[in-house]
Amino acid sequence: MDQQKLRALVFEKTGVRIDVDDPVFALVALNEAVLEDAVERHIARIDAASQALTAQLAGGHPPGYVPTPSAGPVRPISTQSPMVTPRELRLLGAAAAIALLSALVVLGGQAAFRKPGLSAEQEQALQRAAKLEQAIRKLDAPTRAQLQAELQK
Repeated sequence: MDQQKLRALVFEKTGVRIDVDDPVFALVALNEAVLEDAVERHIARIDAASQALTAQLAGGHPPGYVPTPSAGPVRPISTQSPMVTPRELRLLGAAAAIALLSALVVLGGQAAFRKPGLSAEQEQALQRAAKLEQAIRKLDAPTRAQLQAELQK
């Protein structure tokens, strides 16, 4: 690549000015030389492989090759298989049965060991509410009406 083009390209992309004697040009030259060497090696390998292939096709087969006759008619190979085999269906059914049984065991355990009724705090709150209700009934009518109005707010 021309040094002036490279300088212009670097300035356009990065905004950095490069001098002609900057060491980056030595790296560019080194990269070009390494790339050129690698490309030449690959081209040589491709040429050698294509010549060997051409020679093989031109001669047919390598010397000493004698094709053997087939042992009999060739049977077709099955290329398609069912989506789900019977064995997989049995395994799937067993897994579903185990999952259902596990769910039933868990639900049965919860039903057997759960604590019915209210907690101690809930029972105390209900007793306190009953006592307050009795105390409100004992009040005179105007005070009871005023208290009921306050509780409604």
